[in-house]
Amino acid sequence: MAVFECSKRWIHTCVLILFVFGLVAETRTLPTGAVYDPEEIASMVSMSIRNSTETKLRHLQQGFPSSLCVTGNSIDDCWRCDPNWYNNRKRLADCAIGFGRNAIGGRDGHFYVVTDPSDDDAINPKPGTLRHAVIQTEPLWIVFQRDMVIQLKQELIMNSYKTVDGRGASVHIAMEHASQSNMSPTS
Repeated sequence: MAVFECSKRWIHTCVLILFVFGLVAETRTLPTGAVYDPEEIASMVSMSIRNSTETKLRHLQQGFPSSLCVTGNSIDDCWRCDPNWYNNRKRLADCAIGFGRNAIGGRDGHFYVVTDPSDDDAINPKPGTLRHAVIQTEPLWIVFQRDMVIQLKQELIMNSYKTVDGRGASVHIAMEHASQSNMSPTS
């Protein structure tokens, strides 16, 4: 019985040591962009929105013509002011604020152009469909060839490192009880 008690204590000690080493290793491997203070993130978002809104008001007060460039929305302001945004779409990745500010999505990948709004086969989707794009394993920046309504037959599960960019088209993605759309096309 004494041997069994000793072995039991030894196992508990080993488990405790492994647990401590696991915590130390986990602490050392936290990503550099990890969020340590949610209040700090919320404050940063608030400041960014306030700055963007103040810029919009200042432009209006100084008599600048109302433009789509300065919207009062800090993310839109970041990319809309570039007249060549269509050819520089991935700049949007640098516009993020808040908890997603360090996300890279499909920034480092190729462009994938959705040309077909159908969603007929969830298991073997056709190339050119949104479903085909999101199941690819490599990073992708997904754009749409034209205005379209995509009626999903099943839930859409995305692999990592994807950016779905609906700017420049009126894209509506819907399922029986949910929908996602960009509210107005961008020119």
